[in-house]
Amino acid sequence: MSDLNDNSLNINLLKESVLKRLSESLDKANSKGWRKLGEIVKSDKRFKVSLDDMDMCSLKVLEIDGSPSRTLLKLIGDKGCMLGDLVEFLQIMDQTDALQCLKPSGIQILVQPLSVSVIAGHNLRLSCCAVSASHVQYQWFKKTVEVPNSFSADLVFSPVQVRDSGFYICRVNSGNTYEFSHWAQVDVLDVPPRYGLVSLVSEGRPKVVIQPQPQRLLVGDSLNLECGAIGRPLPQYQWYRNGVPIKKAIKRKYTVDLLLPEHRGRYRCEIFCNNERTWSNEVDVIIENPCHPEMKEKRISPEISGAMECSEDDFLTNEQDYSFEKPYATDKVALLIGNLTYRNHPQLKAPMVDVYDLTNLLRQLNFKVVSLLDLTESEMRNAVEEFLSLLHKGVYGLLYYAGHGYENFGNSFMVPVDAPNPYRSGNCLCVQSILKLMQEKETGLNVFLLDMCRKRNLHDEAMPNVMLKVTANIVFGYATCQDAEAFELSSSGFTNGVFIKFLKKRLLEDEKITVLLDSVAEDMGQFDPTKGKQALEIRSSLSERRSLTDPIRPGDYSDPTQAHNLLWSKAHELPENRILDFECGVQIKMDFAAEFSNVLVIYTSIVKKPEEMMSCQAHITNLPLDLDVDPKLMNKETLEETGSFLLSGSVPQHCLYTRLSSIQKLKEELAFTVCLQVLFNTLEDLVQWNMDVNIGKPLTAKLDLNRPTLKLNCPLTCHMPHSPSTSPSHSPASDCRFHSQEPNFPQQYANPYLNVCEPLHGAVGGYRGFQMHAGHTYQYESMPYSTFLTPPSIPIETTDDIDDMQNEFMNSLQLYNHP
Repeated sequence: MSDLNDNSLNINLLKESVLKRLSESLDKANSKGWRKLGEIVKSDKRFKVSLDDMDMCSLKVLEIDGSPSRTLLKLIGDKGCMLGDLVEFLQIMDQTDALQCLKPSGIQILVQPLSVSVIAGHNLRLSCCAVSASHVQYQWFKKTVEVPNSFSADLVFSPVQVRDSGFYICRVNSGNTYEFSHWAQVDVLDVPPRYGLVSLVSEGRPKVVIQPQPQRLLVGDSLNLECGAIGRPLPQYQWYRNGVPIKKAIKRKYTVDLLLPEHRGRYRCEIFCNNERTWSNEVDVIIENPCHPEMKEKRISPEISGAMECSEDDFLTNEQDYSFEKPYATDKVALLIGNLTYRNHPQLKAPMVDVYDLTNLLRQLNFKVVSLLDLTESEMRNAVEEFLSLLHKGVYGLLYYAGHGYENFGNSFMVPVDAPNPYRSGNCLCVQSILKLMQEKETGLNVFLLDMCRKRNLHDEAMPNVMLKVTANIVFGYATCQDAEAFELSSSGFTNGVFIKFLKKRLLEDEKITVLLDSVAEDMGQFDPTKGKQALEIRSSLSERRSLTDPIRPGDYSDPTQAHNLLWSKAHELPENRILDFECGVQIKMDFAAEFSNVLVIYTSIVKKPEEMMSCQAHITNLPLDLDVDPKLMNKETLEETGSFLLSGSVPQHCLYTRLSSIQKLKEELAFTVCLQVLFNTLEDLVQWNMDVNIGKPLTAKLDLNRPTLKLNCPLTCHMPHSPSTSPSHSPASDCRFHSQEPNFPQQYANPYLNVCEPLHGAVGGYRGFQMHAGHTYQYESMPYSTFLTPPSIPIETTDDIDDMQNEFMNSLQLYNHP
């Protein structure tokens, strides 16, 4: 709705276009102009306008484009003048022209066009949807130039070209009034087509398609680094050098015109899009001194030519630059599994939050992440098989598991949600069996993060034997120590388990992975509620300085490998949003969000409703039986009512939401019915329309994890000295986690105290504080969970000043003022 409907709005917050028209009207008026307004305001003791203030406004006529009225409005706005006050003053003046400028247009823009970054050659649609008491018409402008034949709510580029980059705005006309949409920036990236590139981008999730390149330059040369990501809304950028953000380096391209030795270092770019973040590759920029013997024959730029002195240090510095080489990955892939809704065992809570947080962090490190909740045995095996298919020479592979588990004879077992009670090794997945298969891939780094119990399973007497090779670059991080139980904190809200609580604070650090985990172990050791009860255990055969922040230098892969990479990437790809047009004239917008790779949220909103309708509602029905969705949890007005607690800060409000979990169980494409129920002004009964919708196989349904699978059992055991399954720990022993007996999620902040319950074979948990059986109470710091969902406050990258562009546009409207 227009700001002009809110009388409590400070006049300084009115749109610039409104203030400009108002100022022009008052500047041109004589007896009813700005001086008269100043006299009336001066008589109101709330605003205290003095004679000096009036003289200052009067002097503005001596300036080019100076406006006494605009200065007076700014002055009284600073003193707290609201829109209602200004309207009252103008009514006393009988200033009808100025009041017309403040008259609400009656046009309500429901859907604003969003800034976006896309790849040239793809299709693009900018949408603006508005309602009014009378018929609305649309006009689109690129800056001040009207886009030809653009008279619909959607501005379509098919396909979009580099020349289409720029700023767009939509003018909505209704009778003699009009309203402007927000500005939308379109950034079109000229990226050569390559195999495996995602053709469409999900809202809110940036994907880097242009990586900065390492450079070796001379002092005095110019540096040009470029990074590009596709995303909606438009991704924002922040460049870093040696881990420190560079001031004002917030555009896609970072340039230094005249290089100095201190500009050498490691550069990378952080990309933001809503609450999602990711990183470009990190690259070396080497600045060579022209006095070095090998540089004598090279061209020296005019700015540094002339007499120069060189010392022995110059040669030593350059020799160090030549020898510097950071380890790199040929790719980075991660599989994250969180099991919490067990059929025959106690329910868990924190795996959901832990997997969600870890997913977002690993994506910032350029890992291809698939995150899954509540997998059966066959689904877990198929997910691991897909994960293994991506591992090749030099690839960094990371497997995280949170849920029930146990350890027998040095082998760790992950428990699926459908495991019987009691369970044995035949019902579970052996971690060492997975490691054996990973070793055969010649990976650059294998990281296992196991957030589970490691207590002996007395119901399982099998002694599996895994013939592990003596290989390097294997790291195990156990949330608890060997032969220790794991507990979960009974919580009154959502939180991480103790391991992820501290790991997520360190994960983005540019440290050797074992050094990073050692720091996490020390942090956990200082955590009073679990001190002496839970300690991180690290086992490693790492022989190189490998870190999760290492850059990616893609290797040469075969077509089947590229196909697997593409399929894995698409396992977190959302369907396109939809506009559903019903015969009755109602228009519904349908959007999608991914809470996890196998949890889809569908949300719908009505964006167009004819005047003759009193009300209308749209519901999703007839979902596939594979998904087993409770109808009582569908089409809810809040996400929390559907069972989704993690996306509330990243999706629009005032929609109807439906959460579909276990997407991996889909055997066919996801098809359902949208049922529209309308109540007309002239009818007493509801009228219903149905529309069938098919969105294909979304998210991880593309991986077909429900297919039959072969078990990867461990038939024999043969420990090897100093292998990851027997090597000494870096960290001390002892562990506990505190299990919640509540299977359902309680209301957030209901109770700040937590009760320690009996230990079970569970994993993850903890929130705000807990109470020991002996009655001792501990309190510790905690941030509300929603803080990480808050989008960063970063301005849109622009090549022009928005205010100047707005003024230029408004000045040009006299050419396009037709309805």
